[in-house]
Amino acid sequence: MLSTVFAGIELKNPTVLASGILGTNAELLLRAANSGAGAVTMKSVGPKERQGHNNPTVAVWEHGLLNAVGLPSPGYKEIEEEFELLKKSPVPVIASIYGANVSEFVEVAKAIAEKKPAMVEVNISCPNSEMHGQLFGCHADSGASVISAVKKEIGEIPLIAKLTPQALNISEIAKACEAAGADAICAINTVQGMLINIEAHKPVLHFKKGGISGPAIRPIAVRCIWDIFEAVKIPIIGLGGVSNGRDAIELMQAGATAIGIGSGIYYQGTGVFKKVCEEMQEWMKANSYKSVKELVGIAHE
Repeated sequence: MLSTVFAGIELKNPTVLASGILGTNAELLLRAANSGAGAVTMKSVGPKERQGHNNPTVAVWEHGLLNAVGLPSPGYKEIEEEFELLKKSPVPVIASIYGANVSEFVEVAKAIAEKKPAMVEVNISCPNSEMHGQLFGCHADSGASVISAVKKEIGEIPLIAKLTPQALNISEIAKACEAAGADAICAINTVQGMLINIEAHKPVLHFKKGGISGPAIRPIAVRCIWDIFEAVKIPIIGLGGVSNGRDAIELMQAGATAIGIGSGIYYQGTGVFKKVCEEMQEWMKANSYKSVKELVGIAHE
């Protein structure tokens, strides 16, 4: 009932551990895999070691999380052990990469492709130093240039373009990525926000601004997935605020083939994958659906 195929890769269920929530630790990724996730995504890795931002980097507020971790990474040359441990994963492993410019993306992609992950997620929502701090994912041409270059390096490995809701027209970005060779889309990344401690008269996070995740962004994710589904033919990982089976089904009806879960783990632990799947099955049986494939995009009919 829950098994599906995403970008040519078979999944026992449509839930996917989102990148970043459990860090680069392979043991935590394996815990998610063994707790019911259909696939797991590694934390984004870059060309060299990056410390990330100073604490505080994460804040909990009444409708979700706000984080400015700052893409900490040991660099792709230092994750050999992680990949070795992840060979034990009972589900597909998705590698996630970032870079400050096209050449850095290519450098990382070439090395990661040699590890033969099931898929490669290209995080084009990270800072682009060649464009004075703007995001690759906000500009169709620059986003497509990254996707095209990375696809040449990874060959037959499915490429997932991870998009930002900060784009003025996310469907335009998705179409450009599809034309450049993307095999799938992941939407959405966090939404930029900010919190202020009114007693201290200062921003809560050291970096001041951060990315909002959790329940507050689900309606934004639904809208973005809807727009992308109408613009492209490649499958979508719907990501943003999923904490139960109904949330997952909502994103699928908007057009997602698979469902990413991130902040839900903060609130419910890795048991969230099993819970979401069980609730999806209950709803499907009650509403006479035999396969999750039937749910994808049906709100558009």
